[in-house]
Amino acid sequence: MKKWALIITVVRKGWGDKALEASMKAGAEGGTVLIGRGTGVHEQQKLLGIPIEPEKEIVLSVVHLGKSKAILEGIVQDCELEKPGAGIAFVVPVEGVVGISHLLDKI
Repeated sequence: MKKWALIITVVRKGWGDKALEASMKAGAEGGTVLIGRGTGVHEQQKLLGIPIEPEKEIVLSVVHLGKSKAILEGIVQDCELEKPGAGIAFVVPVEGVVGISHLLDKI
């Protein structure tokens, strides 16, 4: 059985820290926030006829598989992901992890 999962959360610009805080409140040990650009149906806005480049923040958190559901639910709730255009979050199984030995003692 796999022990680790990667939660990937893509949210509007300015919401990355909120997503990270929500994941940590729900049991994650930390995460990484990256800047990205979206191209979804809700990002096709214009200002004075010029297309707006929709910036996104991407939060990556490697978590214990047993905690992934609760962490995902915390992110959805705190980041309002049930609203259209608010973002998306999903869980990907991880085959192996190096560099987080401090977490092994907590399992």
